Amino acid sequence: MNKIKIPKNRIRNLKTFTLGQKPYELQYLNPEKIKNNLIDLCSNDYLGLSRDKDVIKASYEISLSEGLGSGGSRFITGSRPIHTLLETKLAEWLNQEKVLLFPSGFQANIAAVQGLANRNSIAIVDKFIHNSLLVGIKASGSKLVRFAHNDLKDLENKILKFNSANKSILIIVESLYSMEGSIAPLKEISEICKKYNVQLLVDEAHALGVLGPEGRGLSFDLSEDITMLTGTLGKSFGSGGAFIACKSNIGEYLIQTSGAFRYTTALSPALAAGALKSLQKIKNNKEWGIKLLSASKKWKKEIHQNFNYPIKGESQILSIIIGQEEKTILLQKYLEKNGFLAIAIRPPTVPVNESRIRLTIRRDLNLDILKNFISVLKAFT
Repeated sequence: MNKIKIPKNRIRNLKTFTLGQKPYELQYLNPEKIKNNLIDLCSNDYLGLSRDKDVIKASYEISLSEGLGSGGSRFITGSRPIHTLLETKLAEWLNQEKVLLFPSGFQANIAAVQGLANRNSIAIVDKFIHNSLLVGIKASGSKLVRFAHNDLKDLENKILKFNSANKSILIIVESLYSMEGSIAPLKEISEICKKYNVQLLVDEAHALGVLGPEGRGLSFDLSEDITMLTGTLGKSFGSGGAFIACKSNIGEYLIQTSGAFRYTTALSPALAAGALKSLQKIKNNKEWGIKLLSASKKWKKEIHQNFNYPIKGESQILSIIIGQEEKTILLQKYLEKNGFLAIAIRPPTVPVNESRIRLTIRRDLNLDILKNFISVLKAFT
């Protein structure tokens, strides 16, 4: 096999981490086998539930009775009572008729797009949607059309341009964008979709558990106007896997036709049980999301006042825009040297000249950590 040619500045190296003693710490095992304690400012475990003792206990206990893995697809031997229970509870919480579990968010997004679009469809999507949704569009055979990020006028213009093409139209957006930290104007987008009678798919991966009424997502109050939503259990829920939520007839159609659902080993019972326990905790602690957003605003304000670079983000996701790739990488290394894990995000993940340090503010971070982080930033030249 010929050597794969990748530009040197595009090479990413895998790093191995173990958990530190504190809930916000990771230990990086460097090439010299020396463990470095780092404060985690980049994982998507927004509520810290991946380390919650009750969540871990629930996963362990069901593994004893149902096995670690499911051993087959949902149509063979993979369906367990915990799958049905989690799907039912998620549907109730989200005010949706049907929920289907998937082993990963990437897989759920591919299945969602393929369930709503085909070669006779046009997918009009926000410029910044996740790669998994783009892969789904390619797999569906539909035509890809992009509109400017969160630009309602451009969205409507694109619909008008293609509405007479005698093809079905699917609009795809995220509720909270993972690299920008920006929030979609979902109410206005849903109104445009109703006006032109087009379908709307919303990826709620980063919003669920934090944003919306009681953490139920930004599309919760619009459930009647959204064709389908996807969510993940590997972020705020601290577990793994993902799901699609939709009307019963669409859910049944997916069960019968979706290869991404039919031809994959079902979600591990342990992950499903952990996610169910996390759901219970989120429901019982409705203030978590509000407090997290308040803390994130403080982080954004302090960074803006003390560091001479733009900072984006309307949520628990904040991006310090450095611009140059080389300088962004230097800042990542400097932060790591000073005890903070905050990853440099570079093209093609973000636009050229918009390389950034992406921060995720989590429930277990305290003000002392913020003060130390500001001190390190101010010392960077």
